[in-house]
Amino acid sequence: MPEIRVTPLGAGQDVGRSCILVSIAGKNVMLDCGMHMGFNDDAICPILLEDYRKIAVDKKGEANFFTSQMIKDCMKKVVAVHLHQTVQVDEELEIKAYYAGHVLGAAMFQIRVGSESVVYTGDYNMTPDRHLGAAWIDRCRPNLLITESTYATTIRDSKRCRERDFLKKVHETVERGGKVLIPVFALGRAQELCILLETFWERMNLKAPIYFSTGLTEKANHYYKLFITWTNQKIRKTFVQRNMFEFKHIKAFDRAFADNPGPMVVFATPGMLHAGQSLQIFRKWAGNEKNMVIMPGYCVQGTVGHKILSGQRKLEMEGRQVLEVKMQVEYMSFSAHADAKGIMQLVGQAEPESVLLVHGEAKKMEFLKQKIEQEFRVSCYMPANGETVTLPTSPSIPVGISLGLLKREMAQGLLPDAKKPRLLHGTLVMKDNNFRLVSSEQALKELGLAEHQLRFTCRVHLHDPRKEQEMALRVYSHLKSVLKDHCVQHLPDGSVTVESILIQAAAHSEDPGTKVLLVSWTYQDEELGSYLTSLLKKGLPQAPSGGS
Repeated sequence: MPEIRVTPLGAGQDVGRSCILVSIAGKNVMLDCGMHMGFNDDAICPILLEDYRKIAVDKKGEANFFTSQMIKDCMKKVVAVHLHQTVQVDEELEIKAYYAGHVLGAAMFQIRVGSESVVYTGDYNMTPDRHLGAAWIDRCRPNLLITESTYATTIRDSKRCRERDFLKKVHETVERGGKVLIPVFALGRAQELCILLETFWERMNLKAPIYFSTGLTEKANHYYKLFITWTNQKIRKTFVQRNMFEFKHIKAFDRAFADNPGPMVVFATPGMLHAGQSLQIFRKWAGNEKNMVIMPGYCVQGTVGHKILSGQRKLEMEGRQVLEVKMQVEYMSFSAHADAKGIMQLVGQAEPESVLLVHGEAKKMEFLKQKIEQEFRVSCYMPANGETVTLPTSPSIPVGISLGLLKREMAQGLLPDAKKPRLLHGTLVMKDNNFRLVSSEQALKELGLAEHQLRFTCRVHLHDPRKEQEMALRVYSHLKSVLKDHCVQHLPDGSVTVESILIQAAAHSEDPGTKVLLVSWTYQDEELGSYLTSLLKKGLPQAPSGGS
């Protein structure tokens, strides 16, 4: 039995590193490899890998880690894929990329081997924003859809309300002389919120400086300018007059600026306050109640971001130092992940046979799993890391249909409709490993066979002391009066026919007062045969007195 096997090595009932192993039709495919989903463009990938290496090696002092040279060697093997381009990996395996929204370069992938296919979403966003469009996929009906479920139980409120609230809080903080820290990842939210603040600063003529981390985000913005075609329609239209990623009010941040007096807004990486520049700035500003930190996205358990959002105000830092958090802490979801509504929307678009949830918390996944199973009537799985899900697949077998059979169907006046599958009756012929559906007459002719007729016979017992010939005559009279639209005949041998149905009366072997009616029909007249049987079981009308 053909099957698809899926094993999450990362992102199984958790959020963070993702790595999914898929075995499909004898091919082994690894989706993602331990960092972050969605960054598929080869231009941005090395920047992210190098930044990750710097945090792990240079700042945390990890010894057993990949080197800059390894990144360069790895990137030589990368093949860039265009959206909606189908890439033939080998004779059997092909992949196709779909637009995922989320961040620049994010793509969903369909993996197909023969008639079996899997769609892997990576991170995606079904809501268009200021700089990217919404994710989209056609009705590809894969055997399995593997989808992220970071916000499995969340249905976000209006984006405009969130943006208004965000701008109000930033504005109030800088007006009272406070500093605002916005921890972000280099791609996606950084650009989205930069455009939002840039427009607001211009409109309100504000003077407080806005900075973003140098290096990573700066380089990423450079690629946003280059790959302007990946962005949404509005940004592309504006691009004729100016590039939306050329910021007038937002400047590159220098580490020394953190000690400057007066108000400022700083975008700093990484987004969960677990390391790097965002954590350094947070430690400097945390003790002042005038300041504010706005967490614009999801924070994994164990990070400083998760701790302060959970209400912790005394944090144990390195060297057992305790940091007291007096600054205001706000959470506003500007995450580029799909919410519950978006995930359901994508399942509806793709129409998969089964769904598998990854990159989410177990309790939230359970809620979404039930919702998907109820609404779409498909199986939904949520394996933990290291757990394998095995899905049996039913391979589709192509069958050719003879022209004669199609013409016969069309003659009935029924036009083909892709949305309403129709039943075709015919004979399945296999020749040279190919299947064809032909009419039974054509099959007999091609194979040189004579037709055998198969008849079904049912026995009806009736209490009647008369002879068989009289009994048959009474049956004929009764059916003639009831079945006015059918051809009912009484044959010389005493049997009665209704169309192709044959009715014969016989004596009961043990009871002379009981007669047996033998009703037989071919499968074409099964409906009429069943009706006649039930009609005769009700008995015959009483013969008029004095009659034979």
